[in-house]
Amino acid sequence: MRKRWIILSVSLSVAAGSLAAYGVSRITADRYRADATTVNYAGETARAHFASAPAGTTQGILPDFTTAAEQGVEAVVNIENRQKYTVRQYSNPFGGRGMDPFEFFFGPQQEQQSQPQQQERRSGGSGVIISPDGYIVSNNHVVENADELIVTLHDGAIYKATLVGTDPSTDIALLKIDANGLKTIPFGDSEELRLGEWVLAIGNPFGLTSTVTAGIVSAKGRSLGVLPSQMGIESFIQTDAAVNPGNSGGALITTEGNLIGINTVIKSPTGSYTGYSFAVPSSIVRKVVTDLREYGVVQRAMLGISFQAITPDWVERFGKEKGIKEPGGMYIAEVVADGAAEAAGIKAGDVLTQIGGKAMNTTADVQETIAKLRPNDKIKVAVKRDGSVREYDVTLRNRAGKTELVKKDDVNLVEELGATFREVSDKLKKELRIRGGIQVVDLKSGGLLAKSRVQRGFIITAINDTPIASVSDLNRITDKVQSIDGIYPDGRIVSYQALGR
Repeated sequence: MRKRWIILSVSLSVAAGSLAAYGVSRITADRYRADATTVNYAGETARAHFASAPAGTTQGILPDFTTAAEQGVEAVVNIENRQKYTVRQYSNPFGGRGMDPFEFFFGPQQEQQSQPQQQERRSGGSGVIISPDGYIVSNNHVVENADELIVTLHDGAIYKATLVGTDPSTDIALLKIDANGLKTIPFGDSEELRLGEWVLAIGNPFGLTSTVTAGIVSAKGRSLGVLPSQMGIESFIQTDAAVNPGNSGGALITTEGNLIGINTVIKSPTGSYTGYSFAVPSSIVRKVVTDLREYGVVQRAMLGISFQAITPDWVERFGKEKGIKEPGGMYIAEVVADGAAEAAGIKAGDVLTQIGGKAMNTTADVQETIAKLRPNDKIKVAVKRDGSVREYDVTLRNRAGKTELVKKDDVNLVEELGATFREVSDKLKKELRIRGGIQVVDLKSGGLLAKSRVQRGFIITAINDTPIASVSDLNRITDKVQSIDGIYPDGRIVSYQALGR
């Protein structure tokens, strides 16, 4: 099994795991119309069940959800994403679809192109009002590529929304409507959540506005590898509350009515609710929306290491080679040159055990901890080295390796390139006689690589004459991209000039 290191870059990138046997779908979709027969049947079944139960059976067993639910629905909105696109139609110059008599003698006639027609595609999701003056948090995938965003409040009032900013790395977006005196949901502390605690999910599944469901916290700190961003940050709250397409961007709240998550993902065999739902924790959401409001861009702190969780399986496979006998902590495989960890004295081969006094045993532990911080924040990092524990004072840095806050206009190359990458295998390096590089796995329409006509499979070895050996190397480039050099798997060496900027 090939070693796989998780690169801590743009906070930290997620190790994308296989989700075989289960479908994972983001929970926004076109508006659905609920089947009336199904709804009525489910209602009759429920009534029959409770009617046959002894009076007062549920008394004192379940908490009272009513106050939290009634207050919560007033702050959850419906978001409609409207996208315009052009359709060109072709027609027979003689009209109709029948055989043209001239075609019989003279062959097929050239089709005539009609005037392009503009059409509109609509999809729906949810959002949560977090301030009385109209700031609304939702998911990035609910609002992406929108030409117009329409927000409908619980009371039916309709507003056009302005997109303040998005963060694909956490799938969070911030919108603003021109309104005042709105009902809000206050932020709660997701770190205080306990397994088994009751929570409520509020959203607009299948277009059914203001729907409330209940469940428990099934797990915390889940990483699924489902965020499309190359540098996705995942530390989901897992619940068994019923969540379906249209719930994306909706609220996950406590029984006290505090916002502790934004519903984002479903894991089920069908793509609809038969399994578990996952929410971005409020500890991450609060920091992201604060950054978007204050700076227009997320201030992503980076520790500057690549690592892997030391699990029992890891110890069995690599423990002898690395001199590690027990599971626990994160093995530091590489320390990024000129990064925060290197400056503090942390070395490759160290085992990361704590950050700020909190134990680090999973990818999600590290991601969520760093995702709440900004460049120039100072943290204490504990590592094991040669059998002893050492503590270092680390000053976090930005993606350019500096301690300053980034500006909205600064280049975020990973997002701007518009692609997903994988690092080149040792075998392919040997075949192509290259020292390193990153291979383009998929391209996003409108991204810099797509506009420059780079094709899938291309291996980027340098940008602006700066060598690129791994995904983390992209963060060292903050200047405007002028040139992209590399090689295709068939051996063709190609240099592209950046277009469409």
